[in-house]
Formats: sequence, structure tokens, C-alpha cells
Amino acid sequence: MTEQDEHLRTLASRFDDWLLKSALPLWWDVGADRVHGGFHELLGLDGSPPGGIPRRARVQARQSYVYAMAAQLGWSGPWQQAAPHGLDFLTARYRRADGQFRTLVAADATALDDAALLYDQAFALLAMASVYTALPQRRELPAQAHALLERILSLRRHAAGGLVETAPCAFQSNPHMHLLEAVLAWREIEPGGHWDALADEIVALCLTRFIDADGGFLREFFDADWRPAAGAAGRIIEPGHQFEWAWLLERFGRLRRHDGACAAARTLYGIGMRGFDAGRGAAVDEMSDDLAVTRPGARLWPQTEQLKAALILSETALGEEKERYLSDALLAAKALWRYLQTPLPGLWRDKMLPDGTFVEEAAPASSFYHIVCALVSLKHALA
Repeated sequence: MTEQDEHLRTLASRFDDWLLKSALPLWWDVGADRVHGGFHELLGLDGSPPGGIPRRARVQARQSYVYAMAAQLGWSGPWQQAAPHGLDFLTARYRRADGQFRTLVAADATALDDAALLYDQAFALLAMASVYTALPQRRELPAQAHALLERILSLRRHAAGGLVETAPCAFQSNPHMHLLEAVLAWREIEPGGHWDALADEIVALCLTRFIDADGGFLREFFDADWRPAAGAAGRIIEPGHQFEWAWLLERFGRLRRHDGACAAARTLYGIGMRGFDAGRGAAVDEMSDDLAVTRPGARLWPQTEQLKAALILSETALGEEKERYLSDALLAAKALWRYLQTPLPGLWRDKMLPDGTFVEEAAPASSFYHIVCALVSLKHALA
């Protein structure tokens, strides 16, 4: 066992203890709304949910993913009830007449914003896959996923390729990234067919349009021809998304035997590390396409994505390259552990400031998905 392995296993044990004894019980006991249904958006640092906060569709889907993974991670709590709790609320309160999901409801579950974001549809698909994997008796979920996918494709196809987002900037890489994540989750359940075809299509668009041909980095915003958007928006580079795409492209490349996807994953990972602040031991929020840091804050989620990417890339690396990825994974795990140090165990900090301190604010439920996905990756890597 290498020194990195030993340190990672020590941290993994701490994460397990935090997750199983504190985080999963807290976010089910207090984070689930037993009055109106679904999950709260936030928990204050005292563990209480602030009142009157609207609830995003993505949070309901993400929390269902979290609890669908809970049994796999060793939680003996009531995951059978918790896993479908958010998904059932999503289906009951967010579904529009056209079969897509609206983005926002009020705290009392009345509709607030009827817009149907591609981003949210992707998370609905991921929640369906996760809950069905954990609870195969939910036999209606594959048909629901097929119907939602058919609706997405029929309404959002773009002549120049890809899918259109319901937002002021309609052409974005990020919703495609989460759609690819959902598609890969469904492919594990139903190999081949339309899931493979859509994954191939998204990855082709990523390799030819989202990733800059000269710089090797991935952009966020585009025009209708999938060229970089005008102005500052077209120059935005997020280290966290370089890592997240690297994790997905490596997974896809192995499944589909696509060497180009695996090569791009390693390039993107290297770009993401250009946004790693060694002084704070954390990946920053944003760079420009000259790779200069433009937003030096460091949110929690990029740290989880660095951990996932470093771990998966280490699996096929050899020698010094493998040691480098494992060393980076250890850095990311140490960073993540800092965000989880709160007065009440089971919560987290979301925003690290440039001076290394954290913003004092409620813990957002949306981060739990990122944390759990990283811990699933860590458990797999150390198995």
C-alpha cells in the first residue's frame, strides 16, 4: 500500500463516519419536509431549515440520488423511504402538462416558475435511474424515463446539433454534461440502444464544439452555431467543469472504447489543475480562456469533482502519472474535509473566500449530491 493509499483510506474512514452517523440522518430527519413533501433547500448551521425558501426541481432530484446511493454506502437508515421521497414530490408538484418538469415551487409546493430547464430534466432522469437501481420494484420508472427523454428530444433538438436550454443563453455545455451523466446511469440499466446513441452524440459535440481545438479547455456558453458566445461569457472556463467532464469522458471512453474521449479527459483534468490554488489547497471557481483566474473564490463542488476525476484517471495510469493522480486525489479529499467541519456535524460550508475562510451561511442541500458522488467514487477506488 502506498503512502497516498494509506492517507486516502484514513480520510475515507472519516468521511464514512461523517456521512453515516451525521449527514444522512440529519438531512432525512430535518431536511425532509413531512408537511408539504420533498426536501428543504437549506439547513442553517444550527440544523434548522429557514422558512419560506422556494425549492428547485434539481434539489428534489439530487436528494433522491443521495438516498438511493445510501444503501450502497452502508447506511442502515430508512433509505427505502428516503430515496423516492424527493422524486415522488418532483413528479407530483413539478411535472407540467407536456411531461417536462418546471424549475421552481414555493415552500408550500405551489408552482412559482413554470420554465422547464434542460438542466432539471437531466437531474430528473438521473433520479429515476438511481431510485430504480436501488428499488427495482419501482417498475414504472423506466417507462417514465423513456417518455421524458422522448419529450426532451422532440422539443429541444437544435439544427446545428445538441439541445437547447431554456435560458437567456440557450446554448450551454453544462446541461449536456448532466444529461450525459443521466444517460450513462440509464445505460448501466439498459445497455445499448437509444442511451448509447445519445451518449455518442453528446460526447461528439463536446469533443468538436465544447472543447477548444487549440487550448484543449472546455467552454460554458456558445452561440447558435456552437461557437464561443460573444463577450466575457464566451471566455468563461470553470475548473470544476473541466474535472467533471474529465470524469464523464473517461467513463464514456472505457464503455465505448473511445480513445479520443479518454485523451480529452486527461487534457481537461490538466486544465482544471491550472485553477488549483496551492496556497489554500482548493480549486477556484472560474478562469478566463487565457487560464488567468477571474473568480478566486472556491466553492465546495469543484473539490468533489477534482477528487472524482483524479481517482478515475489514476485507475489506468502507471508509474509517476498514477502517483500524481493519487496525490491530487488526496489534496482534493483534504480540501473537501475542511468544508465539512461545521459546529453541527452533517452540514457543510459552501464558499471558501480568497483568504481561506468560509462564508457563514446555511448549507445548501444541492451540495449533498456532489459530496455523495465523490464518496461513491472514493469507495470504489479503495475497494
